[in-house]
Amino acid sequence: MERVDRCVVLVDAGYLLGAAASLLAGEPARSRITVDHAALIQGLRERAEADTEQPLLRIYWFDGAPDRVPQPEHRRLRVMPRVTVRLGALTRSDGRWAQKGVDAAMHAELTELARNRACSDVVLVTGDGDLLPGLMSAKEHGVAVHLWAVQAADGDYNQSEDLVAEADERRVLDRAWITKAVRAKDIGGVCAPTPAPRPEIAAILSAPLPEAALAASAERASEAQAAAARNGSAEPAARARTAPPQPPAPGGKGGVPTPKDLAGLRAPAERVAAPAGQPPAANATLRWSSDRGWVERGGPLGEPPETASLPTLAQLTSAEQRWADREEDITTVGGDPFEVGQVFARRWMERLQETALLQKLSTMYPRIPHRIDGELLRYAARFGLLAHKDDQIDEHDRYAIRAGFWREIDVTTAAGHLPLGEQGVS
Repeated sequence: MERVDRCVVLVDAGYLLGAAASLLAGEPARSRITVDHAALIQGLRERAEADTEQPLLRIYWFDGAPDRVPQPEHRRLRVMPRVTVRLGALTRSDGRWAQKGVDAAMHAELTELARNRACSDVVLVTGDGDLLPGLMSAKEHGVAVHLWAVQAADGDYNQSEDLVAEADERRVLDRAWITKAVRAKDIGGVCAPTPAPRPEIAAILSAPLPEAALAASAERASEAQAAAARNGSAEPAARARTAPPQPPAPGGKGGVPTPKDLAGLRAPAERVAAPAGQPPAANATLRWSSDRGWVERGGPLGEPPETASLPTLAQLTSAEQRWADREEDITTVGGDPFEVGQVFARRWMERLQETALLQKLSTMYPRIPHRIDGELLRYAARFGLLAHKDDQIDEHDRYAIRAGFWREIDVTTAAGHLPLGEQGVS
């Protein structure tokens, strides 16, 4: 079998991005860096073709993912020309994440390419000595092996000495090369285009923490008691003194209060301030999520008639459309939470037969009816947003998904909803 003169690049993403994070951010956590994957792939291709003097056959991107479910970055990579993504498992042990099966997959691909004489040169971007047998096997089949390293931070050595000794050629990807596609988050570097402002999310995250809101509620209650005493009405003050204490509401992830927290903290003050014989103010419940238990649902047995009449996306989608949706999800939707909400909303609006239903939904902002909201989150789960989070979508991601949904609705209806921070509760 005649050997084909072309090159292949095998990338251990854990090594490449972990070493880049160590170099630029001082620690190997990939969460500390932002990556322009398109620029990174283009840089790898140009460097490989220049070093090997051969045209590129393919770049193989090896990475770990929880339950081998592609994450948004993997979805973006796998639709790029000449890129193939291979996923191993990502498991958590003793509070740390570890890849399983990535080295074995790289070894198998390397030896198979060499055995089938599919290329003349292989570029390995890795530091793991477990690939030594595969490297030696490739050399025995007449393949030239180029080993690339990422410049180590503070003089550390981040590659197996045995790999370095066995490689035919070696190159170090220095800081100047790395920073063409990778930036450290804490230095404000951004390689991808700046996303559009998201006032809905910003307003939620700038909301007061539960402790501050609780203190404000207590202050309002004291003012109400003082006012009642000045007016000579003992009954409201007595109700305030005998009301059961409200426990502090738990905050959301990272100390951010959930809408449920904020609504629960606001409610006691509203009840205190309500005149005798009248129910608490109707705006004591924050309408953001339609999860059961937090949103007024028009009764204990289901949704009110005005939302029950809204069809779900599944009810509006034909078998042919379902196939086309799946094709779009696989080939063009990256999986960013905000983007997921936009795609779902766009499909839902395009398939509505009655525009009056769209106007009806728009008037419910920021609440998404329970059935549609559940379907939206299930759709988001396809993109790996549930993975490594105990089968629950991260709270910030849920806000982003719903904000994307409403942004798309606004573009069509020109509703011009205010950010949640300006609307408050309704």
